[in-house]
Amino acid sequence: MPHARRHLITFLGLSTLVLGSLTALPAAAAGPHARAGEGRHGVPRPVPADMPTFIRRYSEDRGDILRFYASAWSETRHDRLAALHRERKEALKAIDFNTLDQQGRIDYLLMRNTLRNADAYNDLDRRRLAEMDPLVPFRPVIRDLEERRWRMERTDARAASLDLAQIPAQVKAIRDRLEKGRQGETPGDAAADPATSPLSVGPVVAQRAAAAVASMRSALRWWYDYHAQFEPGFAWWVEKPHDLAQQSLDEYAAFLRREVAGLKGQDDDPLIGDPIGRETLLQDLRNECIPYSPEDLIRIGEHEFAWCEDRMKEAAAEMGLADDWRAALERTKNSYVDPGEQTHECTRIVREQIEFLTSRDLLTIPDLTTELWRLEMITPERQKFWPFQYYGGLHIGVGYASDRQSVEERLQAMRGNNRHFTRIVVPHELIPGHHLQGHMAARHRPYRRAFSTPFFLEGWCLYWEMKLWDLGWARSPEDRIGMLFWRMHRAARIIISLRFHLGLMSPAEMIDFLTQRVGHEKNNAVSEVRRYIGGDYSPLYQCGYLLGGIQIRALHQEAVGAGPMAERPFNDTILTMGTIPVEFIRAAVLDIPLSPDHEASWMFAGSLQQDRPAER
Repeated sequence: MPHARRHLITFLGLSTLVLGSLTALPAAAAGPHARAGEGRHGVPRPVPADMPTFIRRYSEDRGDILRFYASAWSETRHDRLAALHRERKEALKAIDFNTLDQQGRIDYLLMRNTLRNADAYNDLDRRRLAEMDPLVPFRPVIRDLEERRWRMERTDARAASLDLAQIPAQVKAIRDRLEKGRQGETPGDAAADPATSPLSVGPVVAQRAAAAVASMRSALRWWYDYHAQFEPGFAWWVEKPHDLAQQSLDEYAAFLRREVAGLKGQDDDPLIGDPIGRETLLQDLRNECIPYSPEDLIRIGEHEFAWCEDRMKEAAAEMGLADDWRAALERTKNSYVDPGEQTHECTRIVREQIEFLTSRDLLTIPDLTTELWRLEMITPERQKFWPFQYYGGLHIGVGYASDRQSVEERLQAMRGNNRHFTRIVVPHELIPGHHLQGHMAARHRPYRRAFSTPFFLEGWCLYWEMKLWDLGWARSPEDRIGMLFWRMHRAARIIISLRFHLGLMSPAEMIDFLTQRVGHEKNNAVSEVRRYIGGDYSPLYQCGYLLGGIQIRALHQEAVGAGPMAERPFNDTILTMGTIPVEFIRAAVLDIPLSPDHEASWMFAGSLQQDRPAER
């Protein structure tokens, strides 16, 4: 799992699609008064002559807009994004699809899908904002003050003080309504005053509103500091009402978070996520070129899970435990290295894996990728989100026991990162996994980072996990248990993440599934679910691992198993395509004709089920 990348950053519960790595971009390209399609001085933008330029320009412009209109709780931000999307859709239509080569056509369709999906998430953000609006009646005041500062308008200190003076009373009124709702009071008859009637909200909306209030409080502080230090007389009017507003907002955010959402800052706090629902899942699947419904994917996950259970039983029998794979898993988890030895174990595995790959001529491994990497330990605090390993760009984060953990926490960390689990996790993160993948992506079509998808980003690593299974990377039944545990874990991620977003499974039930059905340590299961639903990853991210691996495996069967390509050229070639949906990599590798209205049609799981060998 690449810790440094994020495919969907949810800010204040408002999911903002951030397309690839948008760091180190220039300042805002258009002021708050510029029209869509115009530069800083109102000059129409020419349509780029090539798709890479079109894509880079969109990524730059979108990044500028997101940074300039920084308040995710402002309609202005959503309006400006919608205008950008409309303008780029029109510009895309002006490009003659038939004049593009195959890679250009793929870029065209990637851009079309991205704009379509960005619009869908912009609409979702608007709906989520409207859903929490009753909890933040002071939002228009803070928004307007902030946006007047963006427009560099003069501030009327007296008028601003009167606006801010209303906020404590507004906070008190809404808190009173929420308290009535928590006490079980009902609104009564239709004539009841909506300004004082009881109000009830669930923990999801309460958590979203708490984050929004905290952000508004920060924006208000920036606004005040911007004026107070440099405008004589401003503080005379505004200081007192501003300070009272700050205090009431701070207390209100804590009330929403602790009392309404139930998040008291304790280790046993409930996990709260924001499901997106079936319609948005379908839109995401369309964007990822997956021609299956969420229910279809759950069935695929269940099928893969059952396959893993069968292989687990076979390994358990070899260990003298009949078909009791859970007993075999327990024995495997208790085979861990001593504290302080985990990085040395990982280093040994890296060297063994590189030799394993090169001796079989499976793919090209550039010298820099074998030179430029290191290991770093994950702190106990961060292990609450990353209990195993992650790839952080030239280094792997490694989870293991720490002297700042309790004895039980240390044992769970060691059992969860035992020798046999770690043996397959290290190749996933380093070589041939994310480290090699990232090296190649930075050097081949880097503009396609704008379309980064977990179905290739994580699917590439799962493809290799399955290939290493076929090639005999496991040395013992315990090693096979370790490999199967992770593949079962990825099948479970499909099942539980989709059920969560469909509203069919709670976070607590997700944790139970990982502990009872997969065999995770409790703390590790909690960490995993916390990350799945926390908003830092796209809703389909957890599905991307195994489903993406199945996709690449199916493509391999077409191109190598039944086609003209050899193993090494195939693996080298697909790493030069960028982290894009596998359907488009397939179109490039097999030279499949594309049209401007192309939609996903490749039933990769169906063909794989039909052609799968008995033992994988």
